[in-house]
Amino acid sequence: QVKLVESGGGLVPPGGSLRISCATSPDLLRTTPMGWFRNTGGEHYDLVATKDAVFINTQESKKGRFTFMQSSGTGTLYLQMDDLKPAATGRYYCNKLRDPQLPWGPGTQVTVAA
Repeated sequence: QVKLVESGGGLVPPGGSLRISCATSPDLLRTTPMGWFRNTGGEHYDLVATKDAVFINTQESKKGRFTFMQSSGTGTLYLQMDDLKPAATGRYYCNKLRDPQLPWGPGTQVTVAA
């Protein structure tokens, strides 16, 4: 079973930047559209970023700038986050864009606060 392992989260002041990572299979990244998701509790995951910036709720732009990056050779996804707002606080995950999704990884907590 392919695994997803997120890392790099932390405490960021409002207006700050952070880059988080997701380690997974290089083959998965070469063949499957992926995305970054945020969970703030419960079962719902908000889609935050994709390779072509599609399917993203326009409200996300009010929480910061989110840039999807991918290194298929190393099997690593990155999420560059800039100009972060407190509303961007949550646990971040990577996963497939389409069903069936993979089992969720541990996620990485991002907290935007002074």
